[in-house]
Amino acid sequence: MIYAAVLAGGTGTRMGADLPKQFLEFAGKPVIIHTTAKFLIHEDIDKVIVVTPQEWVSYTEDLLAGYFGDDSRIITAAGGETRNETLMNAIAAIEQDGGLDDDTIIVTHDAVRPFVTERMISENIRMAEEMGACETAFPATDTIVETEDGKTVMAVPDRSRLWMVQTPQTFRAKKLRDLYLSLTEEEKEVLTDAARIYIMKGRSVGIVRGESSNIKITYPDDIRIAEAISCK
Repeated sequence: MIYAAVLAGGTGTRMGADLPKQFLEFAGKPVIIHTTAKFLIHEDIDKVIVVTPQEWVSYTEDLLAGYFGDDSRIITAAGGETRNETLMNAIAAIEQDGGLDDDTIIVTHDAVRPFVTERMISENIRMAEEMGACETAFPATDTIVETEDGKTVMAVPDRSRLWMVQTPQTFRAKKLRDLYLSLTEEEKEVLTDAARIYIMKGRSVGIVRGESSNIKITYPDDIRIAEAISCK
């Protein structure tokens, strides 16, 4: 089976709003509804797991029911303390649903990236089936510098070799879980995204080309940008 995991574990402190950023509205709907809908309408996705902070689970369930009704394809789950713990909770929900085996694919996606496209989802699925793991990325358009103290430049990497990571990130779910559980606590502490689990274990991760419009809503201005994109 192919599951989508819409990861809405954040509380949106950088947004400065009363609600977590995934619940803020643009184009007449909450961000998380726009995002979830993209996976519900994709013909390859069997079920969608929406993972949200524990204290927002009931709110999320009511919100999803209000827009999608009693859709049996939607599963809600509570997130963890970190992004990777949240992802493991999504895989646990797959196992509880009876869908976890060696062939199960999990398409993980930020709830606050509502402009993911059908093409990106499809290519993620195909590449994960072929390679076992992939992530969406877009070539860096700005020069990026490296620094240790935030005050002085240590190095200026070759921009032509740098890509900016987006989501979806897609994996064979059981293998991802097994690799994560094989990490030491020290290794888990330095994880910034799930694809790095594979890199740390010497495994290949494919790249699906993202799009500049696949923005992550993080700051107040991003809601205005989302409004503008949705009007195109």
